[in-house]
Amino acid sequence: MSDQNHKANTKDSKPQKEIKEGKDGPGYPKSPKPKFNFNFYWIYGIIIVAIIGTQFMNWGGGERKTTRDYFLNTMLKEGDVEKIVVINKSIGHVYIKPDKLKQDKYKDIRYKGFGGAENTGPHFQFNTGPEESFRKDFDEIQKDLAKDQTAKLEYDDDHGGYWEFFMNWGIPILLLLFFWLFVFRRMGAAGPGSQIFNIGKSRATLFDKDLVVKVTFNDVAGLEEAKVEVMEIVDFLKNPKKYTTLGGKIPRGALLVGPPGTGKTLLAKAVAGEAQVPFFSLSGSDFVEMFVGVGASRVRDLFRQAKEKAPCIIFIDEVDAIGRARGKSPSFSANDERESTLNQLLTEMDGFGSNSGVIILAATNRADVLDKALLRPGRFDRQIFVELPDLNGRKEIFQVHLKPLKVAETLDVEFLARQTPGFSGADIANVCNEAALIAARRNKSNIDKQDFLDAVDRIIGGLEKKNKIITVHEKKVIAYHESGHATVSWLLQYAHPLVKVTIVPRGNSLGAAWYMPEERQITTTEQILDEICAALGGRAAEEIVFGQISTGALSDLEKITKQAYAMVSIFGLNDRIGNISYYDSSGGQDFNFNKPYSEKTAEIIDEEVKKLIDQAYKRTKDLLMQHREELNRLASQLLEKEVIFREDLEIIFGKRPWDEKTYEPIAPSVNGNTNGVSKGLPAGAIPAEGDTPPATLPKAE
Repeated sequence: MSDQNHKANTKDSKPQKEIKEGKDGPGYPKSPKPKFNFNFYWIYGIIIVAIIGTQFMNWGGGERKTTRDYFLNTMLKEGDVEKIVVINKSIGHVYIKPDKLKQDKYKDIRYKGFGGAENTGPHFQFNTGPEESFRKDFDEIQKDLAKDQTAKLEYDDDHGGYWEFFMNWGIPILLLLFFWLFVFRRMGAAGPGSQIFNIGKSRATLFDKDLVVKVTFNDVAGLEEAKVEVMEIVDFLKNPKKYTTLGGKIPRGALLVGPPGTGKTLLAKAVAGEAQVPFFSLSGSDFVEMFVGVGASRVRDLFRQAKEKAPCIIFIDEVDAIGRARGKSPSFSANDERESTLNQLLTEMDGFGSNSGVIILAATNRADVLDKALLRPGRFDRQIFVELPDLNGRKEIFQVHLKPLKVAETLDVEFLARQTPGFSGADIANVCNEAALIAARRNKSNIDKQDFLDAVDRIIGGLEKKNKIITVHEKKVIAYHESGHATVSWLLQYAHPLVKVTIVPRGNSLGAAWYMPEERQITTTEQILDEICAALGGRAAEEIVFGQISTGALSDLEKITKQAYAMVSIFGLNDRIGNISYYDSSGGQDFNFNKPYSEKTAEIIDEEVKKLIDQAYKRTKDLLMQHREELNRLASQLLEKEVIFREDLEIIFGKRPWDEKTYEPIAPSVNGNTNGVSKGLPAGAIPAEGDTPPATLPKAE
């Protein structure tokens, strides 16, 4: 009984012992044995070994080479040879007698290379030389031998020549051919266009009944006008009689144009999910290849497949990769591969051939560089502008991206929309994700308002760097710099009033300010001048307080210089230049080495720009001198608290006397870039030290 208990305990103790001795540490079970995973590199190794083996392996059963003299004077003279077969009167194949193979000198050829079977011959081969001479020497030696020691001499014209040729040359060639085909088939697994024989095939992804896109128009928010236009195309495909009875024709193509991140590709995905017709999707770069003629071949193959699947839709993302205007390419080649591809695309879209039932959708954020022939009706019948969302659009986009998030019940979506003027759909998606990460970092059970505000600050300004080493004097300079911006912007009617200022380093900036911009569609001269003064407030405050200036105003000066040149040479807001604009909306100016005006006009423009900025700087200094006491109080409070808000400015300056009900709060923007490194902002976020001109002002180069 005790033995049985002992055995039972032993059985029970085994798994416990295994758990303790697991390789992952005490208390962990032993890791399971790794499964056998097949690797295609093994096939490569097997093929290489087989090729090497055919070179070093003797397929004739261990036949060794020898010399004529050794054969005659040793093998034949000692009576070891059973027979010799001379092939084509030149090569002699020697067969050794079975009883002689047992001798030590023949132990290397006694057995065959595979399986250890007895080697029946031939065992040796050699070059016999001239036939008559060899026969004479052979007979001479045979005369002195006993009858049981003599060998037979046979001649054969062809003995296994084809088989040996196949073994020596055919098998290696077949193995190499198999290896070559196998490698390129593996390369072709990435897509039909990557195989060496299919390099001219289209690389478009086909979405049909077998591969369904689940995105619908309900997933697209903030693009109501654009949705109406593309939904009309989808409706035409579903109900063509509704339009054809009135004589209408299906549009040949539609071009989605808009800034990055506004949802052009998302809109195309929704079309693919709603249209219920075959949908070909590819990028403009898929046509580009280093081989001549490949791009044009892929265009032809794409439209061939599309005609077979008609009615269908072809979507080309980033069409500017192949649709750049001919003659405006940065390369100086007049006949490059891109132009050949574009010519083929133009022909396929509207040439002599019929493309009935094939609709082209394309997306780009560089419509100004596209070829005019590509944009004409008959190819792209309509251009759909996908713009940055307005307040209502941002609210809808937030509602879409907040669905999968666990947010607080008190969260005001409209408040979030007002925080982010000028943000694109991609920016808003990033804000929502960043807010979720911040809330998780703080171990919260849901995402609240402050998490979203911190996410906006994080995205625009970067991460706070509270441990950055800054001297006391530098901190004071930064405080007065930011206070100068805040003071001027608060006291000027058309400048964006301040909401929050901090001297805590954030991202590449040593100070940051948040403003409440107005979402303008047009901008007046007075508004631009007030913005220039607000941007100069930091440098003016440094000069007034410290009697010297620093490099901290680099981004300010960059912004106001672009604004001033835009006023003079683009918008016609200068009295001396007059109502003249040198702006080229077609984009041709980007590749033109000559300015569209004379040297004398260039001098006048430079003079007027300097005059404008000097006047604005004097106006800014005068304003700060008049409110020097308030400037000092604001800077002292900023040094003490490091962060001040709109309410603190109202205590110091009082409420702004101008009606502000037309403003939409609040768009944060990073300022105080006192280390001279500019920080990119989302479009529409107007900085005080500005890294970019206002959204309503195109960049003046």
